[in-house]
Amino acid sequence: MELFNGGEIAKKILSNLNKEQSSAVSTTDGPVLITAGPGTGKTHTLVQRAIYLLAMNKIAPENLFIATFTEKAAKELVTRITNELGKLNISVNVNDMYIGTFHSLCLRILKDNLEYTRLRKNYRLVDDFEQKYVVFQNIWRFRSIPDIKKLFPKNGAWDMSEKICAYVNNLSEELVSAEKLLNDDDDVISVLGEVMEIYQEILHEDNLMDFSSIQVEAYKLLKENPDILEHLRSKLTYIMVDEYQDTNYIQEQIVFLLAGDKHNICVVGDDDQGLYRFRGATIRNILEFPTKFSKGECKIISLTTNYRSNSDIVDFYNKWMQVTYGANFKFSWDKYRYAKRIVAHEQSKLTSSAVLKLTSKDDIDEWHQNILDFINNLKASGKLTDYNQIAFLFNSVKNDKVRNLADFLENHGINVYSPRSEMFFQRDEVRLALGCLMLVFPRYIQGLENDAYEFLYEKYKDYYVGCIKYANEYLEQENSEELCQWIRRTGKAHIRLKGNTDYAYSGLFYQLLEFQPFVGLLDTEMGTGVTDIRPARNLALLSQIIGKYEHLHRINTLSEKYIKKNTEKFFNLYLRLLIDGGIGEYEDDSEYAPSGCVSFLTIHQSKGMEFPIVVVGSLWAIAHNQNNELMKQIEAKYFHRQLFEPLDRIKFFDFWRLFYTAFSRAQNLLVLTADENKRCPSKYFRDLYEELPTVDSNEFCLDEFNFQTVKDVNLKPMFSFTSHIAVYETCALQYKFYKELQFLPVRAGAMLFGTLVHETIEDIHRAALRHEESTITPKNISAWFNANYDSLSKLEHYYLADPQKEAALKQVQRYAERQNGNWSAIQQAEVDVSLVEPEYIIEGKIDLIKGEGDTVEIVDFKSEQKPDMEKMRDRIERYRRQLHIYAHLVEERTGKKVSKMHLYYTGEENSVPTISFPYTKTAIDGTMAAFDSTVKKIMHRDFSHCADDAKTCKNCDFRFYCKNK
Repeated sequence: MELFNGGEIAKKILSNLNKEQSSAVSTTDGPVLITAGPGTGKTHTLVQRAIYLLAMNKIAPENLFIATFTEKAAKELVTRITNELGKLNISVNVNDMYIGTFHSLCLRILKDNLEYTRLRKNYRLVDDFEQKYVVFQNIWRFRSIPDIKKLFPKNGAWDMSEKICAYVNNLSEELVSAEKLLNDDDDVISVLGEVMEIYQEILHEDNLMDFSSIQVEAYKLLKENPDILEHLRSKLTYIMVDEYQDTNYIQEQIVFLLAGDKHNICVVGDDDQGLYRFRGATIRNILEFPTKFSKGECKIISLTTNYRSNSDIVDFYNKWMQVTYGANFKFSWDKYRYAKRIVAHEQSKLTSSAVLKLTSKDDIDEWHQNILDFINNLKASGKLTDYNQIAFLFNSVKNDKVRNLADFLENHGINVYSPRSEMFFQRDEVRLALGCLMLVFPRYIQGLENDAYEFLYEKYKDYYVGCIKYANEYLEQENSEELCQWIRRTGKAHIRLKGNTDYAYSGLFYQLLEFQPFVGLLDTEMGTGVTDIRPARNLALLSQIIGKYEHLHRINTLSEKYIKKNTEKFFNLYLRLLIDGGIGEYEDDSEYAPSGCVSFLTIHQSKGMEFPIVVVGSLWAIAHNQNNELMKQIEAKYFHRQLFEPLDRIKFFDFWRLFYTAFSRAQNLLVLTADENKRCPSKYFRDLYEELPTVDSNEFCLDEFNFQTVKDVNLKPMFSFTSHIAVYETCALQYKFYKELQFLPVRAGAMLFGTLVHETIEDIHRAALRHEESTITPKNISAWFNANYDSLSKLEHYYLADPQKEAALKQVQRYAERQNGNWSAIQQAEVDVSLVEPEYIIEGKIDLIKGEGDTVEIVDFKSEQKPDMEKMRDRIERYRRQLHIYAHLVEERTGKKVSKMHLYYTGEENSVPTISFPYTKTAIDGTMAAFDSTVKKIMHRDFSHCADDAKTCKNCDFRFYCKNK
């Protein structure tokens, strides 16, 4: 950290804050609760508080733990903190801070201490769908439980899988053990205990971790290993938690475990915006936070000055929270809400109302037309400069009413951005790709035509037949002759297949990209509008779907024996379940409101966002009870805390908080819209709605409004030499497809050998760092090697022949022998290093840092023979540049001087296994300048150059696409 005048810095930090914000920033020690209403500068206050701790309290970055609700929020915090520190001319490595979601922070703690958990290296993290699918694949184990029908009377496999996952996720995060449930006198609860036990066995056997078990494993690690907990407590001296109203029981437990007796916990949130009960979140965490400490110890600071919205809008949503009674409903908040009134930072000077309604009289077509007219009037007035200034918010964007409105607007020239509307399988490019893939499996087509698939319900059959018809219609066009020939040729090959192909479904998909219209879709420039690039992104998502299917079913090739079975399983089971479950399309964190589009978002999705004009729909919604009788029994018996909110009021609490969040997104204009009928608006909205002026009334004067533009989301991207720079320099087109569009490469096992060597050498280094050098014996090395091979082969579904395994083990053993038992120089192994630059973040992973005192050497391991220095000059030069980047990061991050950099070739048997480079500042400065230049090209989306190396092209999945080019 650079020298600075503390008083001047404090003045700069606090000068742009109001009184309450200033108090929140400068109150650093002890427990602090910051209740922050909408638009009250919550994130700004969090950023300034972090800076204050770094600058005024002079804490090290690694002393700060900041948990956020989303990865986007974490990236935004990092960006804003680094920008503000730059303005103050303070230099710290912000990436040493623990900033992230609870899940990512728990993963970081687990990764650092993996040997103390039930996890093995190369564990696989499964998403929500994959979690259900893994249960589905093992459903026979659950069905074999005696009395399982008492828990699941309806025995449908997928429905049962979904319910099993819901139960285990909820119970895990409430720290309810399977053992307790097993011993319950109630047969149904006991059966649920058996379900949990089997589920946990599956996770352990397959080295899996779902999202809920991330936190469970981290909690167990901390509880069962006092030394690890104490180490973290001594390091993490200040804890901050954002969106505390959305935390659950286990997250609260982790926070208080890490804080220990210091109590330096600052939680920030708004109890009025607690939306995630369905994920186990509980509002009680924020409401009861002050009671966790001795009386008067916790300082409570309320941020109530709104800087976002017109005062009419603020008054409207204040009234919404206060009016909790009507002709057909009545409830009170009592102690289940902090009493507050949000105050606009300035009173509106408009004579026009900023809160309106947009109506129609029991006619859906009229409703559509009125909305279109409203948008067109805004545009024609010149007041609306970009459609992205308008956001429509709904309870759900999946229902027909919302989708039909979106279709109507798009048919009338207004693009709609709605990534969670689950329209993926309806997109033309997806239907065409699936239709073409089905056509290359003629026997599957015959099965569809002959109604041979007993369990393929009519709606799925209709969808698949529709895809095939759509593909055939395309194939009848003049420019599709090459695609026609490929389909005929490939289909015949599959009918006549003997033995194995050299591709699977992913390989077929990439072959398909050789032809139009796919070539044209992939040619789309990355800088075009979101709706223009959407087809290319959807094709990339389809590649991920196909790749995951192959991984889950261990399919590497198509074989004569299994081609029929696996193809039917892909379409009739796997895709069917995805169609049912729904798939969201691509969302860009750095551009939540793409230019040229109105946004159709869920209210949950819009949380934390703001838009100049917000149109709130779903006024047909009513409050529903969502109680599960079995969970109520388990909660009463086994949860560590009894029910907090009254059951009969929970539905009202959640409903009011949801629409409060929606109303408070608006900056300049809030519009409530309903296709008025007996059910819409519902009884909860009717009184407030009827009082509002309409958009075509005299009380709305558009001329008075000046709509703000949508704010930029400044998120710093991360770049590493190996994952980004080297890929881009090899082939910018590859970078575009794999990194920007996120196509999934066809899985290959070529890396297994090298990863196996690296991981076992890492085990040796970790033992040395634990001062357990005596355990580094040939026997233990062999055991570590075999454990790594087991977990790696299970993860990759790829195996090495015995001679390859022996060669890999020999490389590791030879490396250990060459050290002659001297491990004292090792300082760090597998080191994640990063450095914040003004526009981006550099990151990398160093295999080994060794040395003594303030001078260190960097070692990068290569699991191959030492190359010929002349013939392989280009490759060695690339490795040298990689080491330059690492040296720069180490010096900037630690202040230690790098004296030498080494490439260590573990495959070298006879000669010296290293190639060494001296540290030369001029050379490193040159490498960093080239790195920066390449990053700038990437950020400007210059993907024009292609690989000029035949070997690179031969092994690239996009060789078929490039062949056409």
